[in-house]
Amino acid sequence: MAADNDDPKGRSVPRGRISRFGQFGRLASGVAGGMMAEGARRLANGERPAMRDMMLTPGNVSRVADRLSHLRGAAMKLGQMISMDAGDMLPPELSEIMARLRQNAHRMPPQQLQRVLAEHWGEDWRKRFVQFGATPIAAASIGQVHRAIPSDGRDLAIKVQYPGVRESIDADVDNVATLLKISNLLPRELEIGPLLEEAKKQLHEEADYVREGKYLTLFGELLAGSPEYVIPVLDEEFTTDQVLAMSFVEGKAIETLVSAPQETLNAAMHLLFQLVLREIFEFGVIQSDPNFANYRYQPDTGKLVLLDFGATRPVAATVAKAYKRLILAAFKGDRAAVRKAALAAGFVGETAVEKHRGRIDNMIDIILGELNRPGLFDFSDRSFVAALTEQGMDVATDRATWHIPPTDLLFIQRKISGMALLASRLKAKIDVRAILSEHLDIDLAIGKEP
Repeated sequence: MAADNDDPKGRSVPRGRISRFGQFGRLASGVAGGMMAEGARRLANGERPAMRDMMLTPGNVSRVADRLSHLRGAAMKLGQMISMDAGDMLPPELSEIMARLRQNAHRMPPQQLQRVLAEHWGEDWRKRFVQFGATPIAAASIGQVHRAIPSDGRDLAIKVQYPGVRESIDADVDNVATLLKISNLLPRELEIGPLLEEAKKQLHEEADYVREGKYLTLFGELLAGSPEYVIPVLDEEFTTDQVLAMSFVEGKAIETLVSAPQETLNAAMHLLFQLVLREIFEFGVIQSDPNFANYRYQPDTGKLVLLDFGATRPVAATVAKAYKRLILAAFKGDRAAVRKAALAAGFVGETAVEKHRGRIDNMIDIILGELNRPGLFDFSDRSFVAALTEQGMDVATDRATWHIPPTDLLFIQRKISGMALLASRLKAKIDVRAILSEHLDIDLAIGKEP
């Protein structure tokens, strides 16, 4: 077996709390050193450096991204979540850190993988397999996936959780929050406590592979009558709370559709948007992680492969009604009704509406204009995003009006935003109004329920 340093991508996951705390300590020391060096350089050049400029140097960006990707677990997962959710609103330096976290996924070295599987399957676990791929076919923030064939010939995908991830979630979330605060990237007035608690809860749920296996099975049942979606089948024999086994399903990365014919990629994104609406309004349960790696495409069949149900969460009927009320107001083109529905649901805070009503109304008008444009919506045309950003800049810079929506909305909006981002990357064109009308039973002509 290769040693850790034989493979630059194979790095042991720090397991104990003290070990992981030490990693954050080394990160803080390295960042502090980088800040001192940058401050000295700027002072020598006659500049008066700001704390944020010294913090977010290229060197410190690399230190943060590398250390969090080494830690994996909640530290890396939070970075990925922030990157996917905030999009263009992040400072460019923080966006770079988060982009690196999406790409950098170190895998466990063979010795550590052997120890983890021995804990769950017994020391002689290899005797139960004809073949077990030593190199993972995927590596992410919480675990890595191996392809394996047990003695009866089944073709399985085995997701193995990184050791110590579950035990370190709470501390990791708190440590990442501290890093964000000392970097002055979050306003001190913003109360993020409830959001952090919800993040901890979801991460604990994602680290429970028995729970994920149940949702994997549930979605297989919910979509049993929809052959255009393919979902792996849970393999209970090899599944534990930290090892998830399922049937292996062939598929190509969803991003490869960018080179497919326009009609093909349009059809795939149509299916994904349909799925989101069915999750919210029909199933009452949503897989809230829009990570592109969770979706694969089968060119031969045109089917979509759905993976990773760890972030699945229920959708309350009140939340679904709030979304429907907001969409119905938008179909009517009623700016006041949209503002009222957004305020009632918690998408926007009262202070922001009171202080910046004109700009918020302008933003609503931009969205209404896009939504009510007839025909296909071209996701590659992001000119309206620049217009929204211009109108929203004054609101965003007024820290007294910063507002965190209810967590249920945040996780659903995260999925919707992720799908929109994927559609933008693929340059998809979709009849959004027709999809919404179909799934919400809304009459497009009159903007109301029949």
